[in-house]
Amino acid sequence: MPALSSFVAVDWRSGPDQIYFFFKETNTYSRFSIADNRVPSGYPRPVPSHWDTFNNAQDLRFGFSTTGISPAQPFGFDSDILWLFYKEDGVPMVCKYDQDTDSVNGTYRLVDSIWYQLLPFFDNIVAGTWWQRSPQPRLFRFLMNNGHFLSLNLAINKLNQEPITHKTWPGLEPYKDQIITAAQNDRTFAHSYFYIFLNDNEYLRYDVQGNRLDAGPIAVDDVSWPGLLRN
Repeated sequence: MPALSSFVAVDWRSGPDQIYFFFKETNTYSRFSIADNRVPSGYPRPVPSHWDTFNNAQDLRFGFSTTGISPAQPFGFDSDILWLFYKEDGVPMVCKYDQDTDSVNGTYRLVDSIWYQLLPFFDNIVAGTWWQRSPQPRLFRFLMNNGHFLSLNLAINKLNQEPITHKTWPGLEPYKDQIITAAQNDRTFAHSYFYIFLNDNEYLRYDVQGNRLDAGPIAVDDVSWPGLLRN
């Protein structure tokens, strides 16, 4: 069975929900269809020529999607954006990828973007997600590889760093040093899962609204993620 090690998972919100997996060592990607519960045939594919001008997943660190978080479009439903965080010539960057047009909307130095507060922690972040829990609609969480996590509230431009414990992430603490990447499945507005991928081809299913571990660790195989381990 192929080992999942150097990869980044991201969510896709425009149209049918998907989770994309970028494999850094081969600069390829796969698309997991949530509705069909499988990776379609023909994957993995090369990243170049399939992601507009974003063509290097080898330096990708993490990514996640948002819908209508811009102050100009606080309730926008057609502004599905995938944020891809990576390095270019050693400089932390972010690519703003428009899911609705399937094209790059812009690339920015992290320090010049709305995510500038992440800069001091960039090399430690392994995953991020839009933490959609009322009454904080612009709250984001970032898991790090040092046993800590970040909470960023864009509404008030406030960033907090806290340890991963049984109080902050109930059920996650025993696995805090094994996290590779993670992606959210926003099943409904009131029910979302955060899939957290670990070493040794395992993953956790974390309940965002309930703020608790729902299941895991579970083996990543052709039963749980059909087609994902395809070469």
